Amino acid sequence: MPINQELLEILACPKCKGDLRLTEKEDGLICDKCQLLYEIKDDIPIMLIDEAKPLK
Repeated sequence: MPINQELLEILACPKCKGDLRLTEKEDGLICDKCQLLYEIKDDIPIMLIDEAKPLK
């Protein structure tokens, strides 16, 4: 089940409060400013800075 568009518009990066975008596979959210990936597990975005994965 893909993430709800309304939820995506509300969510912000917990580190910089910037916008997030959905990955192509819709399995995570990316903050381009922080270069972090927040995974989506069981249709729930894991919005913890310590759990985020660096893109580089």
